[in-house]
Amino acid sequence: MIKSRKAVVTNTTKIIYKKRFWAGLLLAQFVLFYLFSRSSVMISFFEHFFEIQKRFHQLIFSWIAFSFGDVLYIFMGIFLIYQIARCFREARRKRALLQILICLNIFYFLYQVFWGMLYFQTPIIKKLNSQEKPTIEKAKILALKYLQKCKETRKLAHEDSNGIFIIKNLNAVQKEILKRQTMLPENISDKTASEINSFKPSIFKNVMSFTGILGYYNPFTAEAQFNSQLPNTLIPFTSAHESSHQLGFAREQEANFVGYLIGINSNNVELRYSTEYFTLKSLLNYILDKDPSFVKSVLKNYSPAMKRDRAYEKAFIIKHQGLLDDFFGFTNNLFLKSNQQEGSVTYSYFINLLLNYEKV
Repeated sequence: MIKSRKAVVTNTTKIIYKKRFWAGLLLAQFVLFYLFSRSSVMISFFEHFFEIQKRFHQLIFSWIAFSFGDVLYIFMGIFLIYQIARCFREARRKRALLQILICLNIFYFLYQVFWGMLYFQTPIIKKLNSQEKPTIEKAKILALKYLQKCKETRKLAHEDSNGIFIIKNLNAVQKEILKRQTMLPENISDKTASEINSFKPSIFKNVMSFTGILGYYNPFTAEAQFNSQLPNTLIPFTSAHESSHQLGFAREQEANFVGYLIGINSNNVELRYSTEYFTLKSLLNYILDKDPSFVKSVLKNYSPAMKRDRAYEKAFIIKHQGLLDDFFGFTNNLFLKSNQQEGSVTYSYFINLLLNYEKV
């Protein structure tokens, strides 16, 4: 019995030391990656490393018909729930906490190496010749321009029996996005387009519809997930946005801008209309607080087809509003701000990039 007690004490002591080690290692990682984020040399290193790993990951996971990254998240979630449940059992609490600490260390390290450091790249705004602040008057001029563009492009698009915009060939849209990645202006993007189709409908589409999340990029598999239940007006541009993350643009509003560059001059009507429509909505959201009457007048001047598309989008949003939407909106804002970005409902940086690029 004496030996048995000593063994238990020794084992407990080892676990305590291991927990301290992994907790200390996690803290050390926080400090290390913070220091890396302040070094242009290290940021450049991670940019070059991303070019290698994104192609490697896409070659491995793109051929899988389903989203492998989503399956990975499911297993991670099950593991975490299991370990948390073990924490309620006195005999297994220490080991469960140790396992959680180890997994947090691995997850945090891989996330930062594969993706996190890219948030500290040189902002796109610094690569543009003009860096003027956006103004409401310039935004209005551009809104009227894109209203007209949307009207003309919408005439060429397909629609269902209810007159709602539909995508006839999603694969063609995805191929066009990959093609347009290779045609981005050199002063904005020097990143290599892999031209590997790694777009995946998310397994979590039913949940996503209630969260306000349109799509997301998985940094562990380089897959671009989208919610296949979205109104079709949203899917092409969402795909272009997520493909911008695949290229290596981490900031959300910069991914919007690169998605805009990918889609705005596309020969694919579905991609072009979705991009023009997103751009118009972003401009109107930016103008809304300052001049709501202007926004109302633009909405009244939507073509009948555009009004049908807008009504369908609104109905989809209303149907899926709820606590999950509020919760994910709040947590997404926190995530964006923790990575040197504006909140999810702030359009000023995208509008800033857009107005400076368009030179209104």
